[in-house]
Amino acid sequence: MSSILKLTSVSKRYTSSRNALHNVSFDLQAGKVVGLLGSNGSGKSTIMKMAAGLLQPTSGTVSVTGIPVGTASKAVTSFMPDRPMTESWMRVKDAVLFYQDFFSDFDKVKATEMLRFMNVNEDERVGALSKGMSERLHLSLALSRNAKLYLLDEPIGGVDLVARDKILDAILQYYSEESCLVVSTHLVSDIERIFDEVVFIRNGSVVLHEEVETIRMKYGKSVEEKFKEVYAES
Repeated sequence: MSSILKLTSVSKRYTSSRNALHNVSFDLQAGKVVGLLGSNGSGKSTIMKMAAGLLQPTSGTVSVTGIPVGTASKAVTSFMPDRPMTESWMRVKDAVLFYQDFFSDFDKVKATEMLRFMNVNEDERVGALSKGMSERLHLSLALSRNAKLYLLDEPIGGVDLVARDKILDAILQYYSEESCLVVSTHLVSDIERIFDEVVFIRNGSVVLHEEVETIRMKYGKSVEEKFKEVYAES
C-alpha cells in the first residue's frame, strides 16, 4: 500500500508557553479509514489543518502522497472543516455547482447520488437545513471530490443518532479504496465501527497508533475501552 499522509517529527507552537503538537510522527496508507482521536484541545484540529495545508508546522515535515504540503498537495486533499464553506443563501443545488466550479476533481454525479442516499433535498436552502442535514450536505460535497486524502473534522458533532448512522453508512459506501480517509472526533463509541486504525492524540503527542483489530486482539478491548483507559492516565 502507498503512503498517503505522513507526518515526521512535527511540532507546532502557537505561543511561547506550550506546544500544540510535540514531535508527532505517523504514516497513513491508502485503503484505510483512520480515526484521529482525542479530547478537545488535544491537537487533532491542528493536525487536520496542517494536512489540509492551512497551517505550517513550527518544525518537522508533512506530506501527502509524498508531496510536501502546499499547492500541489491541496489538489489531492479534500477537507471537510468544522465550519462549512457554503453560504446560507444558497440552495443545495447551488452548493453543488459552487463546488463543481471550485474543484476540478469534483464529481457532480456522485454528489447527486450521495445527496439522494442521504435524503437531502437539492431545492432546500442551505440556511434552512437542520444540523444533521447540513452535516450530510457537507459530507456529500467533501466525499464527491476524487481526492487521495479526505479529512473530516468532527463530521458527526451535534447530530442525532439517526443522522450519525446515515453519515457513517455514506462514508463506508462512497469513499475510494485508493484513498485514505481521516476522521477527527472525540465521539469514539458512535463512530468506531468504520475505523481500520486509530491514532490517539493526548496533549499534542501521539500516545497510540494501532489497527483496530490489533487493539481488540492485543488488549482484548474495543477502541472506546482503550480510549478511556489511555485518557484516564492523563
